Amino acid sequence: MKAVFIPYNQAYKESLIDILERMNIRGFTLWEQVQGRGSVKGDPHYGNHAWPTMNSSILTVIPDEKVDELLSKIHELDRLTEQQGIHAFVWNVEKMV
Repeated sequence: MKAVFIPYNQAYKESLIDILERMNIRGFTLWEQVQGRGSVKGDPHYGNHAWPTMNSSILTVIPDEKVDELLSKIHELDRLTEQQGIHAFVWNVEKMV
């Protein structure tokens, strides 16, 4: 199993949930209104007057065999509108109950 953490511009919410549903990825946790900034060229997302946009994040735990397809779909979404900002980070899940 792998944990996939996906921080994204709020504009991607519906598209991202649609990807999860089409891939039959049922379980996830979603955080609204998270702040951050891209590490290379991303604009800040602070929800203030200077930087009004906000991010959200999703964490999902999925079988290893679904990871590459999910990352590919996220990358495809990012390439359409790179200025919005979306990433995916993958960790091993050692145990879960």
